[in-house]
Amino acid sequence: MTDRRRPRAGRWAANVAGLAVAAFAAFPVFWMISTSLKPNREIFSSTPQPLPHQPTLEHYRDIFGGQIIPGASFGDFLLNSALVAAATVLLSGVVALLGATAVARFRFRLRTSVLVLLLIVQMIPLEALVIPLFLIIRRLGMYNTLPSLILVYLGFSLPFAIWMLRGFVAAVPKDLEEAAAIDGANRAQIFWRILFPLVAPGLVATSIFSFITAWNELIFALTFISSEDRYTAPVGLTFFFGRDDTAWGMVMAASTVLTLPVMIFFVLVQRRMVAGLTSGAVKG
Repeated sequence: MTDRRRPRAGRWAANVAGLAVAAFAAFPVFWMISTSLKPNREIFSSTPQPLPHQPTLEHYRDIFGGQIIPGASFGDFLLNSALVAAATVLLSGVVALLGATAVARFRFRLRTSVLVLLLIVQMIPLEALVIPLFLIIRRLGMYNTLPSLILVYLGFSLPFAIWMLRGFVAAVPKDLEEAAAIDGANRAQIFWRILFPLVAPGLVATSIFSFITAWNELIFALTFISSEDRYTAPVGLTFFFGRDDTAWGMVMAASTVLTLPVMIFFVLVQRRMVAGLTSGAVKG
């Protein structure tokens, strides 16, 4: 009986610890959503309450109903962020898949050096690249354009995506490709009908990283864009912070709106992402 109780006690302890960690991680999100539904008098009350006594959507109406700056609303900022994030995810997925296939399947000079460089790029602080990238973007004539952000975010997400997808491509047996070639399939058909479906879970896992990078980034969006109507949502969020006062209700409402797309995207691809992470760790 004692031996049986020990595993049960261990499972209970692990479950309680997991719930405690989950509650600790979820509390800021809960407080953000709760504050976004509180009227200003409850937000600035000397005795804050976890839940709003009189829930209201006035802060959401304020961020979407009026213009934050002349000629632009928070909805415009969200649209800019959506365009940049979608383009980054699509381009990084295609380029990373091609690059990972080349690194995993072909033997060429400096192949190991390329893989090491991918890791070194990940170690460089992003803040150290602001000035050189700004000079390059301006020389290319892309300053104050959304494609400049897409290009920069693509460069940030590709090293991780290529390194991760390399394990998925290497895990696909070459015998499948050789069998398809014997059946008369060309290289393009082998790539899209054999290789692509098998590495799709890996693409989902890397797309989450690319999406979060492009959706939440602030420094480069603030540096490379000067026209206020082209700002992304993280930059638009800064307009709610004043020198003398901060509209905390609108800040929390805008933060909630910014968080929802990431949560929805994660829920939609959660199963494929878990399968991708586990299968990609088998071989690589």
